Amino acid sequence: MDFGLPTSDCGLWTSDLNDILGSMPTSSIYIGVDLGGTNIRAARFSGDHHHPESKSKRPTLAHQGYTAVMQHIEQTIREVGPANLNEVAGVGIAGPGPLDPYLGVVLRAPNLPGWENLPLKKIMEERLGCPVFIGNDANLAALGEWKFGAGRGHNDVLYLTISTGIGGGVVTGGRLLLGARGLGAEVGHMLAVPDGPVCSCGQRGHLEAMASGTAIGRTAQVKLKAGANSKIRDLVKGDLNQVTGAIVGQAAQAGDAFAQKLIAEVGTIIGRTVASLLHAYNPSIVIFGGGVSMLGDVLLEPVRAAVREYCISDVYWRDCPIVPAALGDDAGLVGAGALAMEELKTRDGGR
Repeated sequence: MDFGLPTSDCGLWTSDLNDILGSMPTSSIYIGVDLGGTNIRAARFSGDHHHPESKSKRPTLAHQGYTAVMQHIEQTIREVGPANLNEVAGVGIAGPGPLDPYLGVVLRAPNLPGWENLPLKKIMEERLGCPVFIGNDANLAALGEWKFGAGRGHNDVLYLTISTGIGGGVVTGGRLLLGARGLGAEVGHMLAVPDGPVCSCGQRGHLEAMASGTAIGRTAQVKLKAGANSKIRDLVKGDLNQVTGAIVGQAAQAGDAFAQKLIAEVGTIIGRTVASLLHAYNPSIVIFGGGVSMLGDVLLEPVRAAVREYCISDVYWRDCPIVPAALGDDAGLVGAGALAMEELKTRDGGR
């Protein structure tokens, strides 16, 4: 469903909340929401602390339609919030892209049927009666890692999440890079291999199509069905259609040569892209999040080797560590809470 909203940049606050803001008590309670195609998670934070005071989780049930999902989001928030949501300073929602964080509109969400030009910010503000901010899930995971995780102390950060898909976020000069429409840092859709496999977006050869967890599982299936030797066959009891990126990672960590070679090839592809991003943004740290990144050095060592090979000079990488994320699965939740904190501080003049 297309809600027919404009998508130009006309500022972050487009709904009229002056009456609400004028009557709200001073509060240090923030709620972060991680909205996924499978689950909705919410967490409550107080002050500038990033450790959740409480958490809640429920299925998204996207097939029920956007109205039902709005209800599920509200229920999840109410489970972690105070009885009176007027006591909440703000809610941050990490959502799937592409979305416009300035207008608070989800432009399109492949995993959420019917979500096209959906005014998520406005709808949730009307339901909750408090300020709501939205951001791309990978961007907000980057924000969380920068403010409270592995990126603390850095003003220039490159973040990549390698999971079912691939996303990214960039902090430059102490500011989260969004771009003119809030669509920046979609590193998963950078071209990695011309005429490569079809990506989830429909284009060919994007990094996500080559190196995501989904891509790893698909590539492994093809090679195993062609006769490659691997202990993965035992892990799936001979049913190669059950091979996933997670199973390949499990085999790699157990020393399986086939799985390790495949992960190394993926790491090289990712590392070439990271080298290009180092040239573009010159970060002082690169952080990897997402399920695939939990492979640690099995993945990151090939990434580092490719970065050293493809950067034009060692000045780009010698003082730029490539490290795993510190916040794990909570990066998006923490980033969503941090978004609300930062936006309201900005409106209050930095107090």
